[in-house]
Amino acid sequence: METNLTSNKSLLDWLDEKVELLKPSKIVWIDGSQEQIDALRAEACSTGELIKLNEELLPDCYLHRTAVNDVARVEDRTLICSRSEKDAGPTNHWMDPEKAYKMLYDIAAGSYQGRTMYIIPYSMGPVGSPFSKIGIEITDSIYVVLNMCIMTRVGKAVLDVLGDSNDWVRGMHCKCDIDAENRWICQFPEDNTIISVNSGYGGNVLLGKKCFALRIASYLGKNEGWQAEHMLILGLQKPDGEVKYICAAFPSACGKTNLAMLIPPEGYQKKGYKVWCVGDDIAWIRKGPDGRLYAINPENGFFGVAPGTNEHSNPNALESTKKGTIFTNVAHNLDNNTVWWEGLDKNPPTNAVDWKGNPWNGAESEEKGAHPNSRFTAPAVNCPCISSEFENPQGVPISAIVFGGRRAKLTPLVYQSKDWNHGVFVGSVMGSETTAAATGAVGVVRRDPMAMLPFCGYNMGDYWKHWIEIGETLDPEKAPKIFNVNWFRKDDEGNFLWPGFGDNLRVLDWIIDRCEGKVDAQETAIGYLPYAKDINLEGLDMTEEQLDAILDVDKDAWNEELKGVEELYAKFGDTLPTELADILNEVKDNFNK
Repeated sequence: METNLTSNKSLLDWLDEKVELLKPSKIVWIDGSQEQIDALRAEACSTGELIKLNEELLPDCYLHRTAVNDVARVEDRTLICSRSEKDAGPTNHWMDPEKAYKMLYDIAAGSYQGRTMYIIPYSMGPVGSPFSKIGIEITDSIYVVLNMCIMTRVGKAVLDVLGDSNDWVRGMHCKCDIDAENRWICQFPEDNTIISVNSGYGGNVLLGKKCFALRIASYLGKNEGWQAEHMLILGLQKPDGEVKYICAAFPSACGKTNLAMLIPPEGYQKKGYKVWCVGDDIAWIRKGPDGRLYAINPENGFFGVAPGTNEHSNPNALESTKKGTIFTNVAHNLDNNTVWWEGLDKNPPTNAVDWKGNPWNGAESEEKGAHPNSRFTAPAVNCPCISSEFENPQGVPISAIVFGGRRAKLTPLVYQSKDWNHGVFVGSVMGSETTAAATGAVGVVRRDPMAMLPFCGYNMGDYWKHWIEIGETLDPEKAPKIFNVNWFRKDDEGNFLWPGFGDNLRVLDWIIDRCEGKVDAQETAIGYLPYAKDINLEGLDMTEEQLDAILDVDKDAWNEELKGVEELYAKFGDTLPTELADILNEVKDNFNK
């Protein structure tokens, strides 16, 4: 073993066990130095694991292709291995930890023979922040090492902060044979442990991301009195220079990254409005000394979906990918050694290689050049609108929490919950209608409470209870106000009624006005709705009457919706908080008065 970067006994003992199990031919500690990263990049290019792209057009950028059978997260093979099945809850896949360890160790045994074990010490959150947590990931993939160096803070400084502590998350990743039948991504919340075998795809193998930052961290948060949430964090700067921070949760395909990096409409820009991105995916939230909730983004980069990202939809995200980025499963333009994906522009390359590694002519081929879930891993520091508070170890104070989904008819453009617990109810009933991108029928409501359904590391009934308990510790005057938005209302012909994108700032502006008590709202059966006159339509081709049409609450549609909520709640039996059952009954009564 090469020289250890630490004398931490719990860590060294764990590594000894894993070396014995996996039998690596070589061991390398990742120290986070540029020199080491450059050497690893060169090695990966020499084996074909990475392809170096055009240094002038895309400096320090690389292309990687995963196996064709390994292109996305696998929810049915993602397990929560708690000692009691009830602790995993009805919405997670569960396995007994003893059985899971045996299965995983049998699969992984000897799998590092002829390979290098890379030991990655990483911090989720700024190194040394009171919010932050430390993880160690061992992997036999240079691709994983280089992605983790973008997505997290990596290196010797992390081990210095850890010292002799045993408070760190154990992560073991083994590529094995990339065998889909033996692919497992297992979280052991009670043991602070994550094991991933037979995958090379980012969401399954960058263990700091969903595995640690949400599944393990949500469990840690429950026990330690804080929250790990699948939320963006943005700062809305008003013309007077004051910045208010919003956390927002959306299921996939609802424009989360676009909102996190929003560019204000021209009229707003002229007045001096700006939006600052603190995070595009995950928020860790805890109470500050002043009694308000503060949030950090535990990540250090963006792991974004490439298709559809372009100059119009999200110029800030596109700009973030222009240097130091790893692209996965996109098309390779051989004419200028750059990358392309569907939705980037209207000029697909004709002399290219598709995401599977086959020759591809974008002008003639029926096949897609990039996989629909192809990705970019980009350093957050590249983002033109990255917040100056991005590295603030104390986090940013949260004024509002926003939930949203994709609903063609039901949910108004925006409404506010009546209080904290009612806001928890609003988050718990979140759902989105399936689009063509998801498998199966179109327009079916998929429930995704708080956008956490695939990412909650324990029983979701207990998770809602944790939300309610957090609320009990907050002064109502200081607690964030909770809202729901829906950018996706349609008319009977299927046309979107709201322009979306940058114009969503108009709604955020109203949300902040509500938080500051500057505007009134009308009380309805589901919560407080804006008066159309209070949402700024200047510069939009829209009347207040048309806006009213996206703010209506249809009694029959909501009564139908509440039946779906009852079905969801019924799954949780005695773990459903009584507070939520009571609010459901109250909302039903409101409609039937």
